[in-house]
Amino acid sequence: MTQHRPRTLAAATLFAAAVLAGATALMSGAPAGAAAAPLATTPTVSTSPAPPNPPADLHVAAVTTGSITLAWTAPTPTSAAIDGYNVSYTQAFNDIFWLKQIGAVTTVTITDGVRPSGQYSLRIATRDTLGHLSRSSDTIVVVTPASDTTADKSPPTAPGDLRVTGSSSTGVDLAWTAATDNVAVTGYKVYRFDGLFVSTLVGTTTATSITVPPVSSPVGNWYVRAVDAAGNLGFVSNFVTAPVVTTPPPVRACRVTYRPGNEWPGGFVAELSVTNLGTADINGWTLALTLGGDQRITGAWNATASQSGAVATLTAADWNKKITPGSSASFGMLGSWRTSNAPPTAAAVNGTPCELTTA
Repeated sequence: MTQHRPRTLAAATLFAAAVLAGATALMSGAPAGAAAAPLATTPTVSTSPAPPNPPADLHVAAVTTGSITLAWTAPTPTSAAIDGYNVSYTQAFNDIFWLKQIGAVTTVTITDGVRPSGQYSLRIATRDTLGHLSRSSDTIVVVTPASDTTADKSPPTAPGDLRVTGSSSTGVDLAWTAATDNVAVTGYKVYRFDGLFVSTLVGTTTATSITVPPVSSPVGNWYVRAVDAAGNLGFVSNFVTAPVVTTPPPVRACRVTYRPGNEWPGGFVAELSVTNLGTADINGWTLALTLGGDQRITGAWNATASQSGAVATLTAADWNKKITPGSSASFGMLGSWRTSNAPPTAAAVNGTPCELTTA
């Protein structure tokens, strides 16, 4: 059979298209000339770019010594339906964080960790059906009552402007403005918080000021809570931290100077002096010297010596027993040692501890 080539470019193009269509039909099993099926497309999944809104009008519906009931208004859905809510809360002076997930309701009662006279901070976030979470609602602060059997369950307000008004080695002075109550405030309790989870009661008063014991560590804060006639503790005041009060070392009335002299295996010589740092004469002195090694005193000059255990006692001679303010008496001792000839560790004159230096 004889085939004829198309004689023009247009005819050649139509001929190639017909051949390609026929080949496609043969490969797909469709008859030549049938319409081609449309290509499958990937469905578009909504990513809900708008997160849900937080609930509105969060408020306390009921409170007992062991439970807090919250209520709110459901927000209007955005890109997806509301699936439920996350309720989170913490207790003051406690590092535990509670999280409770609930469905699409508008009220919840929480009991985990709720105790009498506790202060709790609570907030709620909305979840949608695509798993997105709203920003949290405003935080609501709740104080539970001291008892469920008393008629008055309303806590006093927080004392204001707690501040340090003075501090010394004997105490720290605190003051604040008065709290209020629906019946009456009967007093205040002052606590020191260790910064972790322990609060210690350090004082009670009916006034708006108090002196509390000083502290030696900068960690922690003081705070105040009012109390009413029903025993309800109020909301917590602000925190204050006082400067650490350190007790200065006592002023010594004397100074003992130890000057090591010659030393040889098993023996030594040392010179000493007692300086009067006070304002009155020292009339007769006895030095108790705590030795630093295993020395045994065998003799002395310008003093008499004895020893009991590690303490050597040196007593003034007649000619150097008086030491006027600012002056010194000098003397010396000699002795033996076996394993250590370390310098002395403490000194006292007439029973009064002295400053000790090694020259």
